[in-house]
Amino acid sequence: MDRHYCTTSPSERKRGQHLRKEDRGAIQALKNQGLSNRDVARSIGCSPSTVANELKRGTPPRKNNKGRPPKYSAKHGEEVYLEHRAVCHRHSKWPQCDRFLKWLVKEVREEKWSLDACWGYARRHNLFSADEMVCTRTLYNMVWAGKLPIHVIELPEAVKRKSRKYKAREGKRHYGTSISERPAIAGERTEIGHWEGDTVVGKRAGKEAVILTLLEKRTQNYIAIRISGKTSRDVINAIAGLREEFGPLFSEVFKTITVDNGSEFADLSQAEQYGTKVYFAHPYTSWESTKRTPQWPVPSIYPKGSLSGAYTKEDILIAADLLNGRPRKKLGYRTPEEMFDEFLDAIYAV
Repeated sequence: MDRHYCTTSPSERKRGQHLRKEDRGAIQALKNQGLSNRDVARSIGCSPSTVANELKRGTPPRKNNKGRPPKYSAKHGEEVYLEHRAVCHRHSKWPQCDRFLKWLVKEVREEKWSLDACWGYARRHNLFSADEMVCTRTLYNMVWAGKLPIHVIELPEAVKRKSRKYKAREGKRHYGTSISERPAIAGERTEIGHWEGDTVVGKRAGKEAVILTLLEKRTQNYIAIRISGKTSRDVINAIAGLREEFGPLFSEVFKTITVDNGSEFADLSQAEQYGTKVYFAHPYTSWESTKRTPQWPVPSIYPKGSLSGAYTKEDILIAADLLNGRPRKKLGYRTPEEMFDEFLDAIYAV
């Protein structure tokens, strides 16, 4: 009875593929019939040199001059092939990268750098030769395989959350200009001076410790300010403090600030008196204000939700300095601090 969903005929060998077990069996049977290498090659669909190499590989060495010479064995050829196949891959060079790996482990644990930041920084500054380094993918594979003294939870970017799409809803009070009126350049990473703001609260939902965070989109420079509470007065006072720090060129450094519709930003529109434009995300869509740049990207420093009175203003500044001193792939493995300082030097020089 015909079976349309299965077949007993062997599949044809594609050109360029390695010989299969059935191909070796065919070579043994055809050679026993006295066919030449060219005839055998034509029969199984390969080149004559492939047949010659297989005959050499599958013929056991002669132990002495007595008796008949050994003949080709498909079983022996398959065993030799599998033995060679097991060691034919490219050998890892990580054993000779000990100096680079020791430096990488130190940077990951002390400076909280990612593996890619370490690789890119070392390559950009020629800290090690190419033979002493392995690529970022190999580094992550080594971590997952347990070949590096680094645990996965020590890597800041080991696990990423999937982005979600939300439908904007109305019905909530608007505190100022909508994000839909924001100029296109403010949403891109082509000009320095466009910031995104958010607040990070402790375990007691803002009653214990609150941090106002500002992130510049182009340079990824991070500003973290501890405020006494999650109130609009505390936020506007922190902005006023930044105005005093940066002086009359505040509006050049902070061209726009985009935040969500949290109650702590209710009075942030007052910052427009300094020349800075303030934009608010649509109601119930706070992800718009931090769509491309998460406001708390290093949970390994201070886990989100774990803030308490034990963390001083100096502790928060140290955490921000660690962030700003980390090389970024999107910045060509330069640091946010380096790029932001160049920007400040340029505008204040004028």
